[in-house]
Amino acid sequence: MTQQIQHEVLPPINWPATLMFVLTGLAAVTLVPLYGLTFGISTGAWVVALVFLAANELSITAGYHRLWAHRTYSAHWTVRLFYMVFGSMAIQNTVFEWASGHRRHHINVDDVDLDPYSAKRGFWFSHMGWMVRKYPSGINDFANIKDLERDPMLNFQKRHYLKIAVGTNVLFSALAGWAIGDFWGTMMVAGVLRLVVSQHFTFFINSLAHMWGSRPYTDSNTARDNGVLAFVTFGEGYHNFHHYFAHDYRNGVRWWQWDPTKWLIAALGSVGLARNLKRVPHVQIQRAIIEMQFKRAEARLANAHMAVPALINVEEVRARLAHEYEAFKAALAEWTRVKDQWYESKKRALMQRIEVEENHFRAQLREIEYRLKVQRKRMRLLHAQLA
Repeated sequence: MTQQIQHEVLPPINWPATLMFVLTGLAAVTLVPLYGLTFGISTGAWVVALVFLAANELSITAGYHRLWAHRTYSAHWTVRLFYMVFGSMAIQNTVFEWASGHRRHHINVDDVDLDPYSAKRGFWFSHMGWMVRKYPSGINDFANIKDLERDPMLNFQKRHYLKIAVGTNVLFSALAGWAIGDFWGTMMVAGVLRLVVSQHFTFFINSLAHMWGSRPYTDSNTARDNGVLAFVTFGEGYHNFHHYFAHDYRNGVRWWQWDPTKWLIAALGSVGLARNLKRVPHVQIQRAIIEMQFKRAEARLANAHMAVPALINVEEVRARLAHEYEAFKAALAEWTRVKDQWYESKKRALMQRIEVEENHFRAQLREIEYRLKVQRKRMRLLHAQLA
């Protein structure tokens, strides 16, 4: 009996993307260092490269991602023009294709058949393999970007994308090189190397940010928070938060978390160039963190015979956990009740009275949110006891 071996039929190669990645990648690791060792590269060329890198990355993070893919805020046309031009320079496709694929990713995250760059299919696939072959999961379906298709600027980009992408990469680098007196050095580092680095920084979010880091908000998907990735991706590395609260303009929600993209958006808002900045209520963030703390504590207690030190009184800890959970539910119920009362007061009260009542309700909500913050600290101590 002849054994039949079935081989997976790979989709056809996407030659334009493959050639671009191969040629620019080879140039970055061969031509750039060879030129630098032979002729030297000026400080000015490196400065230009960093400026272009920042412009590309912020146009992708603040523009392609948080503005167009998730609509977390609105921006003045001058800001959108900047995003469109320098986002095209990053050569990560049109806003239509980028945003459509990203929206599918969020809806179908980790689904190996529907997520365009599912991390469940391995590092290579989620990093760039999904682009070098024409996988069915990556086929464009613009039914989910009807809102974007009404934007004349984005339609202009779609019609002239290749000219804008190639033109900006060549022309901007050439003009900068001519201006600082280091034409070829600038072409090497601000043209070639900058492009490759910028692309891989973005690709890290699809791959490493789903494999390396913590999950403080949800474990329902593979997205992770990672401060190292956040540093090199202008704030995008806080990916666990982002996948749970995708319509918040911030990714690094804590004040100390490195998120230049949120600082840029907030700065634009302060001068009237951005508006309608969406923020998740603080209590919802606290709720997600505490729910994960409860979930992990319960999992450790379920395996108490293996996971908990012998000196710990498991039943006592279990009782404390139950008490904390009841307090947690009571705080959330009170927060909802106060919020509902506040809305009702706005409907029925006179304007003069509203201001007084608003201050009263705001104080109540802040007090409840503080209680949740304290409870989060108590849960951390409980986890430390179980460790």
